[in-house]
Amino acid sequence: MANPNTANAESKLKVRKHLPTWFHYTLMCIPGYVWLFMFSIVPMVGIVMAFQNFNPSKGWFGSPWVGLDNFEFLWVIPDAKRALWNTLIIAISKVVLNIVIPLIFALLLNEVKGMKFKKGVQTIVYLPHFISWVLLANIITNMLGANGILNTILNAFGQPDVLLMTEPKYFKALLIGTEVWKEFGYNAVIYLAALTGIDPSLYEAAAIDGASRWQSTRHITLPSLVSTVVLLTTLAMGNVLNAGFDQVFNMYNPVVMEVADILDTYVYRLGIVKLQFSLSTAAGLFKSVVSFVLVVTSYALAYKFADYTIF
Repeated sequence: MANPNTANAESKLKVRKHLPTWFHYTLMCIPGYVWLFMFSIVPMVGIVMAFQNFNPSKGWFGSPWVGLDNFEFLWVIPDAKRALWNTLIIAISKVVLNIVIPLIFALLLNEVKGMKFKKGVQTIVYLPHFISWVLLANIITNMLGANGILNTILNAFGQPDVLLMTEPKYFKALLIGTEVWKEFGYNAVIYLAALTGIDPSLYEAAAIDGASRWQSTRHITLPSLVSTVVLLTTLAMGNVLNAGFDQVFNMYNPVVMEVADILDTYVYRLGIVKLQFSLSTAAGLFKSVVSFVLVVTSYALAYKFADYTIF
C-alpha cells in the first residue's frame, strides 16, 4: 500500500516543478491583458450613453437618463431600417460565399498534381488578403471608373460605358464580389491545411474498392472537412451584422448610399458627422448584442449537431 505522505510529497513536488513555467506564461500574457483591459474593457463604460441624452459638457454622470428611448427612436428612423436591411443582405451573402467558394477552390486545387503550380496559384490568390481596403478600394475605383480599364475595353468594342461604382443595382453585388475575391484565398488555405490531415490510406482503400474520384471526395474528403466548416461557420456568425466598414466606407458614395449604407457607416455618420452620440451608441450596442447572441447560438448548434467544441 502506498504511503499517503509520499504521494502528497510527490504531488507538491510536481506543483513546485511547474510553478516557474506557469509564472513565465502569465508574465508573458500581462501585456496582452493590459491592452485588452485598456482598449476593450475600459471603453465599455461609454455604453451608458445609449441610455442617456448625452451632452458632452455634462459628461456621463450629468447627462439626463432616457432609458430605452434611443432604441425605440432607432426603430422608427427610415435610414436605420435601411442600414439594417443592407447590412443583413451584404453580410449574410459574404458569410455564405466565403465558406462555399474557398471550399470549392481548395477541393479543386487539392486535385492538382504539380506542386510548383499548386503553390504558385495558392500564393497568388492569398496575396489580396494582405492589401488594405484603403488601397484596394482606390484600385477598384480607378479600374471601374469612367476612364478605367473596364470602360476602355468596352469602348474598344464599341460598347457604351458601364459605371459600376455609381450604379445602385450593381453596387451591392460589387461589394460582395470584391470581398469574396479578397478573402477566399486566405480561407482556402485553412481548408487546404485540413485536407493534409486526412489519412491517405482512406483514399487508397477507396481506390481498391473501385470508388471514383468524385465518390472519394463525397464520402471521405467532405465528411473530413465538416469540423473545419462548422468552426468557420461558427466564427463567421458573429459577423452577420458586420458587413465590412473599411470596404464600404472606402468604396461607397452618395449616389449608391441607399443600397450601400450599413450599420457601421450609419453609426459613423450619427456619431462623428452629426454628433448624435446617444443614438450612435444605441445602434452600436444593438449590433454588439445581436452578434453576441448569434455567436452563442451558433456555438450551441455546432455542439448539438456536429458534436464540435472550440474549447
